[in-house]
Amino acid sequence: MPGRDLTLGNDVRPPPVHALRSAMLGVCGAGLARSLRAGTRAWQWGSRGRSLALARAAGGLRAGDWRRSEGRGPRGPRGRGLRLSAAAVVSSAPRPLQPYLRLMRLDKPIGTWLLYLPCTWSIGLAAEPGCFPDWYMLSLFGAGAVLMRGAGCTINDMWDQDYDKKVTRTASRPIAAGDISTFQSFVFLGGQLTLALGVLLCLNYYSIALGAASLLLVITYPLMKRITYWPQLALGLTFNWGALLGWSAIKGSCDPSVCLPLYFSGIMWTLIYDTIYAHQDKRDDALIGLKSTALRFREDTKQWLSGFSVAMLGALSLVGVNSNQTAPYYAALAAVGVHLVHQIYTLDIHRPEDCWEKFTSNRTIGLMLFLGIVLGNLWKENETDETKKNIDNRIEN
Repeated sequence: MPGRDLTLGNDVRPPPVHALRSAMLGVCGAGLARSLRAGTRAWQWGSRGRSLALARAAGGLRAGDWRRSEGRGPRGPRGRGLRLSAAAVVSSAPRPLQPYLRLMRLDKPIGTWLLYLPCTWSIGLAAEPGCFPDWYMLSLFGAGAVLMRGAGCTINDMWDQDYDKKVTRTASRPIAAGDISTFQSFVFLGGQLTLALGVLLCLNYYSIALGAASLLLVITYPLMKRITYWPQLALGLTFNWGALLGWSAIKGSCDPSVCLPLYFSGIMWTLIYDTIYAHQDKRDDALIGLKSTALRFREDTKQWLSGFSVAMLGALSLVGVNSNQTAPYYAALAAVGVHLVHQIYTLDIHRPEDCWEKFTSNRTIGLMLFLGIVLGNLWKENETDETKKNIDNRIEN
């Protein structure tokens, strides 16, 4: 008997059995596919959530450490992948090691970059005309930067553990949080310094003595925030020691006409980026009695940073003149100037997240300058060849 379509009120005939069977299979197949896709998305997001939760529990992962290639949130378009960050790598390490890795700040490698880059500038400037920098020395100084930055952070956290407990951003640091005892951190510091000494002993005697002389700065600079509004200056003197050491490791001694203005430019650079960094903690620092250039400059910060930028660029120009640099170096210097102008002009000192973004962007400045030094040095070969040809032509004529 024919059925009735209740919607239209018309008589309709039932479809053939094979058609019903095909339709049912199609509906079931589509439903299964939708379920699989939904399940896959849920599993993927769940695994991300679990990873984030574990990392945050370890105290080493910020909101931006897991970054998507496009957009945000679990409902973005298909094809959005995750980029593994240093913090996520640390959080995936064996649990007993994680506090030590975070004590070294391996989850936040920007500090290691800022310590390492002045070394690369110096090594690059010391290379022979037409040659790339010494890759062995770059690798050696890279290892040294990781170890000495870790040692500096360990010393800093040992000095500041009581202050760190009172500051929101630093309360989760391993010593302040009680994950590592003072004695354990002291033993760990000894291990890092021993390995760093092994790296230093690979250099010439002049550089060994020069490197050892920096240890006093490494130990004392964390104390400067207690006694002066210029702790960033002490950090600059410490962090840019590689501008002297890199040249001496290649040449056997320092050339004051190149090394001193390079060292000075690095100090000015540190005053720029670490003042920006200090603005993140200025309220907590004021409450607990710590000092910084952020508290010293206050609303005049941009004017001071502009002055430091002019001094940095002027010193780097002098470095270029004294080391016979070529067009690529000065092009890179112009790019650094543009970056600094943009960084300072768009800086919002009242937004900690913007201060962090501007602070981390200084790695780009260091890399641009290093690239300019390398290309400028390679350009010297062409100029040398042309000079020789001109001299030969004059002799022939």
